[in-house]
Amino acid sequence: MKHLFKALAQFQQEVPVIHKSTQGYGYTYADLPKIFEVINPLLKKNGLAFTQLINSKERENYLSTILFHIESGESLESNTLIPQVELKQMNLYQSFGSGTTYFRRYCLSSILGIVTDKDTDAGGEQVKHEPKKPTITNERFQKAIDAIGKGEFTTEQLIATYSLTPAQLKTLEL
Repeated sequence: MKHLFKALAQFQQEVPVIHKSTQGYGYTYADLPKIFEVINPLLKKNGLAFTQLINSKERENYLSTILFHIESGESLESNTLIPQVELKQMNLYQSFGSGTTYFRRYCLSSILGIVTDKDTDAGGEQVKHEPKKPTITNERFQKAIDAIGKGEFTTEQLIATYSLTPAQLKTLEL
């Protein structure tokens, strides 16, 4: 792998940040033609090439990105699941094509170690997503109230365990 890694390191020293130039719905991104325009001459110069293949396994579609050193045949491969999604105003084929293009951009950027996005990892405060609590029916709520009255359960346990309606919370204030 020494030829591939040496060529990849040389490529990475030469490749510039690829600025986002394509406008999406409220965001910008570097599209595939722009990425290719920047990387292809540098890949050629360093004896590197890539291919991206769509593979199916157990009704799931994967994108295989293979980077290889032309002269030695050494290669790296990365596989990513392309999730099936439905996008507004697109049929399933169009949605799949859009998802495939999206993953091609990010997988190619990843395997080459190039920057096509602004790094925002440390730029904002992380948001913790609390697991959603289940709701409780009024019948079960009444049983919980009875258990609280008998000292078998506490109000704090009830609030910590269930997402209560405003009416249920008001009942607990009594």
